[in-house]
Amino acid sequence: MGGPPARDVIVLLAVVFATFSLQFFQFSAPTLVLLRLTQAVWHGFLWQLVTYPFIGFGGASLWFLFQLLILFWFTRDVFAQLGRRHFWRMIVFASVAGGIVALLVQLAQDRSTAMLDSLPFPLMQGQLMLLSIMVAAFATMNRRATIYLFFVLPIEARWFLGIEILFAFMGFLQTHDLAGFLGISAAVGMTYLYLTKSGLRRGLLRDTRLRLQRFWIQRKMNRMRKKSGLRAVPGDRDVRRGPWSDKIH
Repeated sequence: MGGPPARDVIVLLAVVFATFSLQFFQFSAPTLVLLRLTQAVWHGFLWQLVTYPFIGFGGASLWFLFQLLILFWFTRDVFAQLGRRHFWRMIVFASVAGGIVALLVQLAQDRSTAMLDSLPFPLMQGQLMLLSIMVAAFATMNRRATIYLFFVLPIEARWFLGIEILFAFMGFLQTHDLAGFLGISAAVGMTYLYLTKSGLRRGLLRDTRLRLQRFWIQRKMNRMRKKSGLRAVPGDRDVRRGPWSDKIH
């Protein structure tokens, strides 16, 4: 919890909270339905594949605030490790993949694709999808880190890829949302694939190597400056200190 969070993290949480609140007002609820993931995608509402993770979902309870807190913890670390470009690209990549899988499963179950007033996929709407992606991303990039499940059980982060699927399966048993369960599973798998593909891995290794080189060069320059006795004087370009002071102009 050190340092201020990135602006993107604050914006993401603010959007989820705002859309969650607006669903309880008659003037805004119909608009939010058009942004959630529904079978209307088959009728041209393709933007839903991108917008649905950012539309807060659920009833008015403290459980939603707890979900936002967990989302903040994981999102903060994931964003710091990936940077802005890969962070947002990963969210879109995993969300679209999960949404397509859920829609195909729903279609295979011979359910109506024309209903706009129903809300399918309750296991993967809104912050639930974001949580799945962020936990999967953290577990992939920090495999040996320790996460305290329920704030009690210490478990290595790498096991949370499977734990997420188990939690989603328990949700399926309760809601019978097979499409949502498979959509969540696909999003977790796509997040893992995105973060482990060779191009991104090379990019992360390159960035880490450049940071280490910059740190080493800076330390080397500091040691040389101390040995030479040179010291920069603000506002004065003529620095005359050390054994070569008579040659510096």
